[in-house]
Amino acid sequence: MITLLSSLLITDKDDTASQDVRKAYGVMCGAVGIFLNLCLFAGKFFAGFISNSIAITADALNNLSDAGSSFITLVGFQMAGQKPDIHHPFGHGRIEYISGFLVSIAIIFMGFELVKSSIGKIIHPETINSDPLVIGILIASICVKLYMTFYNTSVGRKIESAAMKATATDSLSDSLATLVVLISTLVCRFTSLNIDGWCGVAVGAFILYAGYSAAKDTISPLLGQSPKKEFIEQVEALVTSYDGVLGIHDLIVHDYGPGRVMVSLHAEVDSRGNIMEIHDMIDNIEKELAKECHCEAVIHMDPILVNDPLTDSLHGRIESILKTLDSSVKLHDFRVVPGPTHTNIIFDVLLPFEFKMSDEEVVHYLQKRIHDIDDSYYGVIQVDKAYY
Repeated sequence: MITLLSSLLITDKDDTASQDVRKAYGVMCGAVGIFLNLCLFAGKFFAGFISNSIAITADALNNLSDAGSSFITLVGFQMAGQKPDIHHPFGHGRIEYISGFLVSIAIIFMGFELVKSSIGKIIHPETINSDPLVIGILIASICVKLYMTFYNTSVGRKIESAAMKATATDSLSDSLATLVVLISTLVCRFTSLNIDGWCGVAVGAFILYAGYSAAKDTISPLLGQSPKKEFIEQVEALVTSYDGVLGIHDLIVHDYGPGRVMVSLHAEVDSRGNIMEIHDMIDNIEKELAKECHCEAVIHMDPILVNDPLTDSLHGRIESILKTLDSSVKLHDFRVVPGPTHTNIIFDVLLPFEFKMSDEEVVHYLQKRIHDIDDSYYGVIQVDKAYY
């Protein structure tokens, strides 16, 4: 159904880098989700009423909350697709993350309510009517939820949407929860055991876990998570493919929502090159990054001295010193500035966030080792952190 609707309603449906296409997919999936969840709510609520099952009724209310979640997703994509304005020059893309977070909060709230109601049923159990119609409704519900899991996962991957992936996780949890309810109903039908309340608690636990997972996936990009490794590798490969670029560092990715990514980095170039030619190369790199990686790039040009015997020798020796700390420690912006009484060895050292030594301890260690090479050498060291 989703494939057919996307073919009919979305122009250039394969151009997922387009904000209009992303918005269209989000709105379409949200609308379909509202319709299917309302149908499931009506069917399960009726089944819960005629069977007197708290587990089935709880599952029905979960579908009603899912319809509300789908509405939030629909509105979120609609708002996230707005063009940048004077108050939000980077666009409104993060609203998609916020809508996903609101969905997760609704899921968690419903989970708590269902667990509370189910505990009441454990304390005060009631007879369950396991009519074949009830069983048929539950089986149909599982099939619908599995279909919703499939299309939300497919679209979520296609448009790289955390909100859609959260919805897919919720749908999968719902199908498992309904399976538990179905098992409870069958047990009540063929045995004397009444596990309705316990299964209601299990359904609530499924819902709580789904809400937690969805919240985690949507909060991370809001807080500023590390960019994907594949994206970093794509940017690095493109920039270093230019002959005039000797290396890159200080690569930072600023995520303002899907399709609204800004990148800043330092590109090392030969200090003896023609500055106008290098500037033109940098402009071309920024344009190609926008075309191939769908990001706005700002590149700082770092001139370095190449093929200088003293600089190359000291660079190699200090890299060997860094390896005594850890193979993950790197350096960049290496310069040697001689003076009449001493020589400054200037560079930045890149440390992982979880490095065992403090920044001050690393600087002190390196300064001592540099001074051991020659009494006239002094280390001027800046500590950087990797943002990916």
